[in-house]
Amino acid sequence: MLKEMEEDQIYSDIQKAKAEWERAVRQFEEAQGQDEIDYAIYVLEAAERKYQIHLKRAKRVGINKAVIADRGVSM
Repeated sequence: MLKEMEEDQIYSDIQKAKAEWERAVRQFEEAQGQDEIDYAIYVLEAAERKYQIHLKRAKRVGINKAVIADRGVSM
């Protein structure tokens, strides 16, 4: 039961991080002017790193890629 709860939390974290990354991509695509572009790059790099951290966490605890994909998160 505890492992299932941990897996659910990891899955939720991955989902949130992916959504954050997707928003950052859109922000970068819409950025205008050097300051906006610089900020968008900063946000995008941070979002990518956060997403990677959660995916590595899933791998470390043994969550299979197929399980994550079944829940609707592409990797």
